[in-house]
Amino acid sequence: MKNTLRTELDEDAENVMDEKPSGDYPDNFLTQLFTKGIINAETATSALPFILFLALLGMVYIANRNFAEKNIRDIDKISKEVKELSFDYKTTKADLAFKSTLTEVVRRADSLGLKEPLAPPKKLTAEEEKDDH
Repeated sequence: MKNTLRTELDEDAENVMDEKPSGDYPDNFLTQLFTKGIINAETATSALPFILFLALLGMVYIANRNFAEKNIRDIDKISKEVKELSFDYKTTKADLAFKSTLTEVVRRADSLGLKEPLAPPKKLTAEEEKDDH
């Protein structure tokens, strides 16, 4: 009994192995442009410094944009902090104004055992001594 499937597969494999890709490229626009056109190996190597310069400019542009965005984020953070400190200043100033009112000072002095004087304050004057030398 002969294995016919095996022989058919072997023949197909030989046919596939015989079909090797040729060294010729298909004749289309891109291959003509890169082999026969204005872009070939010589012009590509002569343009390499300019392409590297453009790549460097692109990297500098990206770095500058990232730096600017970082600065904007820092400015936003600092402005929020300034706003918060401004609120703290205003509340502290209002609290101090309330604590320095006459009624609040008297109430705090009573808790310390001090009493408000009932007589008005007296003005003290010093007499000048005259020396007759």
